Amino acid sequence: MEITEVESFPIKLPLESPVSFSNRTLTYRDHAITYVRTDTGHEGVGYSLGYEGAGLIADAVESLLEPILVGEDPRDTERLWHEMYEGNVQIGRTGLFLRAISTVDIALWDVKAKAAGMPLHKLLGGHSESVPSYASGGYYRDDKGHEALRGEMRRYLDEGHDVVKMKVGRLSADEEAERVAAVRDEIGDERTLLLDANGVWGSTTEALRNCRAFAPYDPYFIEEPVMIDRVDTMAEVNDGIDYPVATGELEGTRHSFARLADTGAATILQPDVTVCGGVTEWLKIANHASAYDIPIAPHYNWNIHASLLGAIENGLWVEYFYRDMDVKAFDDVVADPVTPGDNGMIELPDRPGHGVPLDEDALQRFRDD
Repeated sequence: MEITEVESFPIKLPLESPVSFSNRTLTYRDHAITYVRTDTGHEGVGYSLGYEGAGLIADAVESLLEPILVGEDPRDTERLWHEMYEGNVQIGRTGLFLRAISTVDIALWDVKAKAAGMPLHKLLGGHSESVPSYASGGYYRDDKGHEALRGEMRRYLDEGHDVVKMKVGRLSADEEAERVAAVRDEIGDERTLLLDANGVWGSTTEALRNCRAFAPYDPYFIEEPVMIDRVDTMAEVNDGIDYPVATGELEGTRHSFARLADTGAATILQPDVTVCGGVTEWLKIANHASAYDIPIAPHYNWNIHASLLGAIENGLWVEYFYRDMDVKAFDDVVADPVTPGDNGMIELPDRPGHGVPLDEDALQRFRDD
């Protein structure tokens, strides 16, 4: 089996109204889509959220990665990962270029599992047939007060979720504590509340002041209290509060995640397969974490993360967004998206491959190149 073609292009999915988290407002979601095609007719697809840079990711795939891949066996995922990474290490250890590698590696594993006639989670070890999810939301909108926030959380409970997540950090500490208190009151004491600050606080003092204001409402974790590059600051926050820090959605390879663990910066790790280097690197991160009993709760991309969580022993939750909340829009181009059942569990796809078929008509409609 040989790779004959690698195609990559951006798509742009509009949101009905602007949505904000602590430090940014979005009006659309863009993704880079990558196809790997072979001489045997097998085709794999990968993707990554672009944050307004999807076109650059796609250009990197076609200009720098396709020449490395054409003529190679797509099943040689380990060797090809190292050739892509080490062959471009001077310009691409992290960030945009690592996202480009991620899209290719995900597509290679899709081909590999299809050629084996196996679902990805089975090919990778088959730990579980279903995985738990949490409902992610609590974003800011101009007309969204406490009652609307409560109503959103009630909706998640009605869907069967016992774990919910909300954004914090856009407002003052006192105002944010009021929002958190409203959500805790709405969901009750027996359910699990997660918080996400998207790296908004600029110092240990500021982060601790806010995080300690939330402590009376029993959050399970606080995600990204400070920017991820401030590892020592993150460790000080993790040490200074009575509930754990979770982070990793913007982090790179296993080496960066090892530093998060070794410095005590995070108690829960959140690698994103579309960011950290693809399935090949995601597994290394998860398996290293398992040696220290560190749980994995990956960021976004529930369609593929469900299968990855089902392959490891230390999986915690998959993050899930309801499309009608108009925050994440990628399901608009997924032909058969996974959805949680009435108990918040996601049943894993049993089709060969990673189980995320894309809708070709929708891709063409939203193509942005």
